Amino acid sequence: MSSENLPTSPGRKPRVAVVFGGRSSEHAISVVTAGAVLRAIDRTKYDVLPIGIALDGRWALTADAPERMAIADRALPSVDDLAEPGEGTVVLSADPTSREIVYTEPSSVPKALGEVDVVFPVLHGPYGEDGTLQGLLELAGVPYVGAGVLASAVGQDKEYMKRVFASFGLPVGPYEVIRPREWDRDPAAARRKVTDFAAEHGWPLFVKPARAGSSIGITKVDDESGLDAALDEARRHDPKVLVESLLTGREIECGVLEFEDGPRASVPAWIPPVSDHEFYDFEAKYIDSASGVVPAPITPEQTAEVQRLAVAAFEAASCEGLVRADFFLTDDGEFVINEINTMPGFTPISMYPRMWEASGVDYPELIDRLVQAALRRPTGLR
Repeated sequence: MSSENLPTSPGRKPRVAVVFGGRSSEHAISVVTAGAVLRAIDRTKYDVLPIGIALDGRWALTADAPERMAIADRALPSVDDLAEPGEGTVVLSADPTSREIVYTEPSSVPKALGEVDVVFPVLHGPYGEDGTLQGLLELAGVPYVGAGVLASAVGQDKEYMKRVFASFGLPVGPYEVIRPREWDRDPAAARRKVTDFAAEHGWPLFVKPARAGSSIGITKVDDESGLDAALDEARRHDPKVLVESLLTGREIECGVLEFEDGPRASVPAWIPPVSDHEFYDFEAKYIDSASGVVPAPITPEQTAEVQRLAVAAFEAASCEGLVRADFFLTDDGEFVINEINTMPGFTPISMYPRMWEASGVDYPELIDRLVQAALRRPTGLR
């Protein structure tokens, strides 16, 4: 379907609101992603409105300045650095018949900024990637890029993600969960759950926030002496904690993109071990710019299998738009799914765009496909 036939007002280009930042610990990575999207989106085809969500949750108009939205000299960008001067707030109309964006300032008359045809939410983590923003957009009747409410929530909560995958017969590794009420009721008993898990599956373990991403808050724990500090670090980001056993093997990633005839998988990538890092943590990903190998050096049979599993994971979680699926290829040659990301890192050097570029879809086309798919898709039950 061409943009001329999409449901916009006559005589104008579709208007895309790129929403980024957010209240999660992945705020800065979202800003970096938004900068890349703003730089690459086709301005001859779309009108673009950048909207930043500050760490305190305020929606703000921001400068359309991708050059200021990158990690520079190890300093992380933020929405506060980009917000327009003043205390104005951007509000999305809750009236599904209008799709209006309104700008308000203290002691001033609200000013309508016009309709938005689609939202490109490049938020990572809670309060954006977890179904909360998607629910708001559904209520407002505004189409948006990516997974819906259910798939976003499942993709954010690693416990329920694993439960969904297991129920569909996908291979998942051993894990244990400490829920907030368990910890509040009896921290010692919750800690024993972890040591009992280690007694069964062995050390080391990975202790992580259950609903965070970008490897933030994850600790590799080699023995019981490091457990308390790891639990404290995970709980600093999320009161719900996930504990996983070590799986030895290679880390393999695969992208899934929704085409007109259904989801397809990209060529996979291999994430090699990073020197001076025990695992693929935040510093390795974003500060030291560790890079994966595309395509992954695996056999054609293994490539076909990981592509099959990636699409199966996409379907199991009822995803839409895009997903990056992360796997371990174990030493005995079996794939185990670790997680999916419903809004993966999206800079041109991120693994998801790189895998699709190697599959014949370059970065600007990837953005265009996602926006066009969102414009075609109705909100509501589907």
